[in-house]
Amino acid sequence: MRPRHLLLAVGLAAVWGFNFVVMQVGLRHFPPLLYVTLRFTLAAFPALLFVGGPRAPWRWVLAAGATLGVMQYGLLLVGMRAGMPAGLSSLVVQIQAVFTVILATVLLGERITTRRITGMGVAFAGLALIALTLGDGSPTGAFVLVVASALCWGVGNIAVRKAAPPDSFRFTVWLSAVAALPMMGLSLLFEGVPHLTFSLEGTLSVLYVALISTLGGFGVWGFLLRRYDASVVAPYSLLVPVFGMSCAALFAGEPLSPVKLLAGALIVCGVLYAGTRPAGRTAAAPAEAGPAGPRPEPTGPHRERTAPRPRPDAPDTPDALSRTR
Repeated sequence: MRPRHLLLAVGLAAVWGFNFVVMQVGLRHFPPLLYVTLRFTLAAFPALLFVGGPRAPWRWVLAAGATLGVMQYGLLLVGMRAGMPAGLSSLVVQIQAVFTVILATVLLGERITTRRITGMGVAFAGLALIALTLGDGSPTGAFVLVVASALCWGVGNIAVRKAAPPDSFRFTVWLSAVAALPMMGLSLLFEGVPHLTFSLEGTLSVLYVALISTLGGFGVWGFLLRRYDASVVAPYSLLVPVFGMSCAALFAGEPLSPVKLLAGALIVCGVLYAGTRPAGRTAAAPAEAGPAGPRPEPTGPHRERTAPRPRPDAPDTPDALSRTR
């Protein structure tokens, strides 16, 4: 990866990590479901008027909007409102990668290897370590909500894989539009008619999560995925909880205890180990244009140009929407 693209990937992880602190600030001014509604409404409009159709089957667009938009963010924001700290939330939701592997095995018939089982075990050990530290005065219910959010994220990843959108930015705009209306209905049902008062802090929070984190973030993520293999780009998403916990400590005063650091190391290392191949086992990459031009095709007499078949032990690197923001 070129140096400027590497900086772009690290900067995007910082934007998505800081996003959890921004959401925690926004929850001081808006009920959680209304906050999600505002996020997706601003992310969808007016961009929806300029991007065209989603270029993906509608059933999967609707499924992704329901799971990644309504359920994942609804549960995450309700959990954070119930007391789950921003930095810890940014870490716990990374368990979505493990849920994705399990669901892909059950629903898509993907093969699960010993390496993936080991990595998932390590990641779940980190999650269990966090759960064991939640005492009587700690947000156990909020923790369960955030874990449920990660599970919905995993389900949404399967919908995104089935949709296989060629344009991640356009798909994000349509996902936001699909999620906005049901979120508005849920907000009115459970939170009542909102009584909004202008707040600069709250307004900036909504603008950040809608325009910078959602539209800008996924635009950059799609830009990187168009130039590099997913296996090169995806590991940078593991920096999100690092920035999330660091920003929470710096800006929100969230303590970084040794137990949290150990749990974070277990989750990140477990997810990384499960999602990569052993050294020396690399899959043939498809020919595609990159910054230095197209990659060479295999040579040989009468060799047909065909798309590479996915290997069963390929790393689980979901599309642009499958990594935390």
